Amino acid sequence: MTITARALNRSTLARQLLLGRERLGVAEAVRRVVALQAQQPGSPYVALWNRVEDFDPERLDEALEQYELIRTTLMRLTLHIVHAEDYRAFREAMETTLRGSRLRDPRYRAAGFTAEDADALLPGLLEYAGTARSGAELRSRIEEVRGGPVEAVVWRMIRQYAPLWHAPTGPPWSFGTAQSFVTAGARPVLTDPEAPAAGLAVLVRRYLEGFGPASVRDMAQFALVSQGAAREAVRLLGDALEQREGPGGTVLYDVPGAPLPDEDVPAPPRLMAMWDSVLLAYADRSRVLPPAYRKHVIRVNGDTLPTLLVDGYVAGVWRPVDGGVEASAFEPLPARVWDGLAAEAEALGALLADRDPRVYGRYDHWWVKGLPAVETRLLPAR
Repeated sequence: MTITARALNRSTLARQLLLGRERLGVAEAVRRVVALQAQQPGSPYVALWNRVEDFDPERLDEALEQYELIRTTLMRLTLHIVHAEDYRAFREAMETTLRGSRLRDPRYRAAGFTAEDADALLPGLLEYAGTARSGAELRSRIEEVRGGPVEAVVWRMIRQYAPLWHAPTGPPWSFGTAQSFVTAGARPVLTDPEAPAAGLAVLVRRYLEGFGPASVRDMAQFALVSQGAAREAVRLLGDALEQREGPGGTVLYDVPGAPLPDEDVPAPPRLMAMWDSVLLAYADRSRVLPPAYRKHVIRVNGDTLPTLLVDGYVAGVWRPVDGGVEASAFEPLPARVWDGLAAEAEALGALLADRDPRVYGRYDHWWVKGLPAVETRLLPAR
């Protein structure tokens, strides 16, 4: 069975709960979409608002406070929110990437630390963090054990490598500018050489459930692992996966029985969160993001702007401003689409009003630098 590019788009939207908001609890919604990008504290809330019917942000607060959902460094070396039950396998899947990029970083070694130093330090540090500790407390603990000051890069690399969960410090969102950490409740195995391969097989299967069908290159991009490691995960999964042909003869893998909606199913307009995973989860990002717009949406430093999703594809960007949402379209949009975006903006305004109406205000400089908009409208918030 050959799958068209548009059918792949609709598959992504269906599995990411973007063909229609669904009535789900926040924990189940996160499991369905696999993971939420979370380096910007407000983005998981906007992401779930796009996907969950009658989304209540307090339910997300509660799930994070109770560590039913957790925030930690995982795929692509960035902060994600995942279900606590997924954490151990996902973290084991990322062990090789995290260890190589953090404990083998030349800046880390130049500061006088080695991977072996970190291995010796971690047991005591994790015991100390059995109760939530501030970043300052954990850094001081490292300095106490080492007998002197450590450079900022050492603390950064250790906190990103260690199996630590972020402890909520909000408001207005669950995580504020202050940082606090607690040892992971589901401790991953970091010393077994077979654990990363087994964990990656779990992660690949979950990825296909939430983002498939997908190629080996897509899997590798999603997790930031080598294509060889992704191929090994596919081999380990064996008959648990099925193979399809994608555009241009690309070999795609999928889980049997996963949604494959008709390519003509309508897709409603959405105001997508900054760094939404659908823009970053594939090597071929044209599945959702037209190549002509990529450099305007994913900026040179990696900032991934909040986007207008129209008929399932990025058609512009948006930002919160005084009085509502400023929507900038990269292409002409019909009146009915603007009406749909206006309705979304009104509802989003209600979500943000009690939290942070200017949730992405610190990124206004990208708009000051200019964007290729053919039309910009102020969509009033409620």
